[in-house]
This record gives sequence, C-alpha cells and structure tokens, in this order.
Amino acid sequence: MKVLIADSLAKECEDILLKAGLEVAKRPGISQEELAKEIKDYAGIILRSGVKITEQVLAGADRLKVICRAGIGVDNVDVEEATKRGIIVMNTPEANAISAAEHTIGLLFAAARKISQAHKSLQRGEWKRDKFMGLQVMGKTLGIIGLGRVGRLVAKRAVALEMKVMAFDPFVSPEIAAKYNIKCTNTLEELLRQSDFITIHVPLNASTRNLITKREFALMKPGVILVNDARGGIVNEKDLYDAIVSGKVAGAAMDVFEVEPPKDNKLLELEQVVATPHLGAQTVEAQKAVALEAAEQIADSLLGRGIRNALNLPVVNPEEFAQLRPFINFAERMGTFLMQIIGCGVRTVTLIYAGEIAKKNTKLVTDSFLVGILKPCIEEGANLVSASALTMEKGIEVSVTTSAQCGDFTNLITAKVKTDTTESTVTGTIFNKGDARLVFIDGYTIEAVLEGVMLAIYAKDRPGLIGNVGTIMGNEDINIARMAFGRKRAGGTALLIVNLDCPISLNALEAIEKLEGVEAVRLIQLPLYCPLA
Repeated sequence: MKVLIADSLAKECEDILLKAGLEVAKRPGISQEELAKEIKDYAGIILRSGVKITEQVLAGADRLKVICRAGIGVDNVDVEEATKRGIIVMNTPEANAISAAEHTIGLLFAAARKISQAHKSLQRGEWKRDKFMGLQVMGKTLGIIGLGRVGRLVAKRAVALEMKVMAFDPFVSPEIAAKYNIKCTNTLEELLRQSDFITIHVPLNASTRNLITKREFALMKPGVILVNDARGGIVNEKDLYDAIVSGKVAGAAMDVFEVEPPKDNKLLELEQVVATPHLGAQTVEAQKAVALEAAEQIADSLLGRGIRNALNLPVVNPEEFAQLRPFINFAERMGTFLMQIIGCGVRTVTLIYAGEIAKKNTKLVTDSFLVGILKPCIEEGANLVSASALTMEKGIEVSVTTSAQCGDFTNLITAKVKTDTTESTVTGTIFNKGDARLVFIDGYTIEAVLEGVMLAIYAKDRPGLIGNVGTIMGNEDINIARMAFGRKRAGGTALLIVNLDCPISLNALEAIEKLEGVEAVRLIQLPLYCPLA
C-alpha cells in the first residue's frame, strides 16, 4: 500500500511508514490538479494545512482508506465527503498543544509590552521609550474562550503568571475549573465584559465563524487586548480593525487570518497589531511530534492494528447512509439550536424517535445530535465518531427511546436537554424531499426552519408584537426571511421565531429586548440549510 506525504514533515514520518512496510511518496506542496490525478494511487495521505482535500479531489480516490491531518484543524479536508466514501479522517490533537499554548502566552506578552513595535523602532535608530508604555499582566483578568487541550494549558500558565483566569466553555466540569483555578462564566457576554485580555481556543465551524464581531467588541472593556492563536475567521477582521482604530481595543496579537497568507490586510497596517504567520505549532518539538503521531496512526490503520483520533465514521452501507443523511443533518442543527436556547452546560440528553425513523438504526442520528451540542465549544472538535466518547468524558447522560406512534406525522425526533438549572425540549420532523422543521418548542406548537441567523423571542401575547419587531428590522435594513408564531393560550407568553437574511446589530437586539411585554430574546446562528432527498 502506498502513502502520500503531501506537506513538509519531519523525516521520522517517512522512516516509520517505511519500517511498517508501506510504500511512501513525498510530494510537499502538490497542487490540487496533480493531487486529483494521482490520488487514485494512494491508500493513505498525510498532510498539514498546505494542501486541500476537496470533494473534487476525492472523486478519484478509489483506493484511499485514510487521511491524517498532522495537527488539530481539519478545515482543509472535506470530512463529510470522505465519510460518504468510507474514508477515515484522523488528526493528531495532542502533539502540538504545548507549542500552541506557549505561542499564545508569547503573543499575549508581545501585545501587552509592544515588543515587536519597540524592536522595529530601535532598528530605525530611534530611542522612544515613552511611546511604548506597556501593561503588566499580573493581577489582570484573562478571559479564555474554549477550555480544550490548548485552552487548559494556557490557563495553567496564566495562573502561574498570577493572572485572574476566567473561561467560557459550556461543557467544562466544575472539577476541571477548580483544578486549574478558573472561574467559569455561563455566557460569552459575561466573559467579554470582565476580561482585560481575551484569548480564543475554539475550532472554526459554522457556529464559531464570526464569533467575535462588532456586537462582541461593544461589550468588551475599553483597552482590552485580544489574542487569536486558534483559526482565522473566528474574529471578524473588519470589525477588529474598526475596534482598534476607535480605541476600544488597545491591541491585538494574531497568528491566524481569514485568508492565509493575508493579502492587503488592513490589520497589518496598524501599529497596535502584532502578527505572526500561523506559527502556533512551529517548534522543533511539535513538528517532530505531529510527524511521528501521524505516521504511527496511518500505519496502524492501514495494517489493521487499530484506529486512533478518527474524526468521522466510515460508511459501511451507502444506501442506509443516504436514507439517514437528512436526519443526520437535521439532528445536528437541533442540538446546536438547543445549545443556543439554553445557554449553559448540558447535563442530560433525552432523545425519542417516533414513526418511520424509529425503525432505522438511529445511532448516527443520535451521535449527530450530540455533535450539535458539543461542536461549538469543543476546541478539538466533535464528530460522528468522537461525539459519544466526548459526551461520556464531559459527564453528560444520554438516553434514547423509540415509539411507533407519532400522531399526524410520518416521523418525529424529540430532544430534551437539561442543565443544572433549566431544561428545554424541541420536536422536529422531516417532510417530503428533506424539508425539515421544528414543530414543537418547549410546548409551543410552531413551524420553524433551522437555518441562518435566527431570533427566538419570548413575549406576552398582545397586539403589536410582530409589527414592532418588523419595524425594528426595517429600520435596520434587515430582511425577514421567515417568521413563525406559537402560543399556549391567548394572552399568555408567546414564542416568535424569526429567520433573518443577515446578521443583526447589538442596537437592534437591545431595541427588541426593550419592547413592552418581551421577556427574553435568544440570538441563534446556524449554517444555511440545503434540503436533502
């Protein structure tokens, strides 16, 4: 069997593969066109971030059995397409965590003490000490978004620097927080308001893209310093630029960008920005570690010695997968919707399948729902393979039941999620041609499509509510794509679900919250939905 090493990796990677009896081809920097032509020859591929494995590339992957990303992020691999083709996708999440954490601390110091700017000034022959007045980190509050492997390592080092550490991660257990001397917040907004420094350690996906925008910057302390050593696209770069120019953000340290390498990026023109070219894992030790781990995982997988760090589920029966695919997609959205409605750590999950779906193997659907509640906040990502194990690791109890009865519907999926303080229940169905809707939300009968930017508005059932919300959207030049209304009784609390064509501003959200009779507003963000037959 032949393995392609598609990026520059330490020599030990090739040595391990050859020792295992595998044939090796080294093609660092191989183009998309060349890879598409040659992929038919390989049983395994090892890559980093320099090569993309797209649906078009995989179209000719007749022999490919496994892809291994030497590192954590797999945003350059079409995992869904690989899953459909029965190709295992792996990563090496442990190997470069220490290097990434150390780089984060380095960036934090560089931004706080303006080290890069002072160095450039000295190179120009200047001696302007007063210009580079810095900040001491001891005693300051560091807000960590995401407490996965890297996030926890950053927290440990920050505590050693005598910083006050708080974190937002809905799934972190009280025991882990206590172990690392971390104060956990229930909401991202709470962390943003209290932090002097903020660092990001979450994956890039549909839920975290543009996680930090103009709205979030408005909530931050004046003079905050932001560090992004995770993935480009999590922070909206235009909004960050505006926040720095306005003086709201005193400085930023960036190792990652929306487009890499960055071209004509205005952030790089700002003196307040320290930037590095995606160096989080660029240490001798980390490079060697990811090469060793990737080679060992590929060899073990191809030679039948076991699979580690798999990020997807190989499809044994393509026909069954095709039948379940709409439910898999919808269940993940249900999980993500519930997480954004409930707003804090999940402790128990109950799933009830009724009707035709109850007759099928629902394991994939259940795991997909778990992906939905885990994925937005787990730094190393959650997927159809890892979801069940991660749920157990986080201490979340999961129960699944089936029923033949589903009333007027052909199929129903009911999901109940409980936290320490509250619970929420939704029921959804899939009509003909993959048209998926929520039909019940916390006892309200309603038809809601789970896609894009959504608002869930709980308010007193009185005349004028829908008109007032529409007026606010009109004043903001925001088009309403869909609107669904549900109530339990006349004059009681009603639920209004609004789908918007574009993001909503903080001012508009606050205006809705201040409307007479409004009790609560939840902003929900989901990917656009493509119905699947």
